[in-house]
Amino acid sequence: MTAASANAQQDTSHHGHASGVELYSPYTSISVTPGQTINYSVSVLNHSSSTQNVGLELDGIPRSWTHTLKSGGFDISRIAVLPKKQENVSLQVMIPLKVNRGYYHFAVRARGFTTLPLTVIVSKQGTYKTSFTTQQSNLEGASSTTFTYNAKLVNETADTALYALESQAPPGWMVAFKVNYSKQVASVNVNPNQTENITITVNAPDQVKAGTYQIPVFATTGSTTAALSLSVVITGSYAMELSTPSGLLSTHITAGGEKDIALVVKNTGSAPLKNITLSSQTPADWGVTFSPAKIDEIEPGAASQVTAQVKASKEAIAGDYATTLTASTPETSSHADFRISVRTSMLWGWIGVIIIILAFLSVYYLFRKYGRR
Repeated sequence: MTAASANAQQDTSHHGHASGVELYSPYTSISVTPGQTINYSVSVLNHSSSTQNVGLELDGIPRSWTHTLKSGGFDISRIAVLPKKQENVSLQVMIPLKVNRGYYHFAVRARGFTTLPLTVIVSKQGTYKTSFTTQQSNLEGASSTTFTYNAKLVNETADTALYALESQAPPGWMVAFKVNYSKQVASVNVNPNQTENITITVNAPDQVKAGTYQIPVFATTGSTTAALSLSVVITGSYAMELSTPSGLLSTHITAGGEKDIALVVKNTGSAPLKNITLSSQTPADWGVTFSPAKIDEIEPGAASQVTAQVKASKEAIAGDYATTLTASTPETSSHADFRISVRTSMLWGWIGVIIIILAFLSVYYLFRKYGRR
């Protein structure tokens, strides 16, 4: 118990016995932060044998502090208390945001009877500004990554503020703002001493070089500005190209036959490509095997040779068929669409010719044998 509260109890006790009216609240010294609201419960006790009509007021409270006295849901300045009874009064005190740190003393006064001293300890220096913060301001990834930052915008002023959200990103970079994880916005309203969750997404240009980039973002009103510096570490861009040495993406094959296609996998990005796998999409009953089946690594600007062995179905008829060959890594992929023309086997062509010749010779024989009769 503080000396002030002890004296307050002595004074209250003295006035209570002398006048018959006592004011009581269990919390006479409270520590708060700027912008906080204090709700006191104050009891007005009548120890006398007659009804007392007690006038209530606050004495010594700072002018910038807003306060109300209520009972029964009404703002009051007087309250009647029956003999040997008590009435309860709600005192609400709103601490402004712009307030100095320190001890503040005021009192609830029952006019002509007694006083109830109260102390408010403001624990930190008050401000009149905007706070724009994030717990994680530094993210790392490839150029194709969407970098997502979760920020908090706090209106530490006494007025509702409309904040314009903007960035000063390098040319080609895309920055977007979303409020409370919903739709994209360019501004946001924030009530006094309230917080809005802002999601910030950053996308780098496709061909950006590896390195660290600073993305300043701002929340601005007519009177205040809050800045937040985001850091993006680009590890490089991931891109590849799958083609043939000549660039030609067509060939021919016989039904049931095999064809080797030379492929080139080129790293066109700025970061090494690792664990490159090869796959295919073919017509029914066709098959493709790759040699090698997997490429461990390709440095930026370098290329690797691969042979794809295509085997056509024995049931394939003459015509054009589409086959897609794909090279992929966890970060990127590239595909080549081939047009493969199926030709019938030459063996069947020669068999056809032989059958025609045999048929012609048979007719000729029959004509020679029976034609003279």
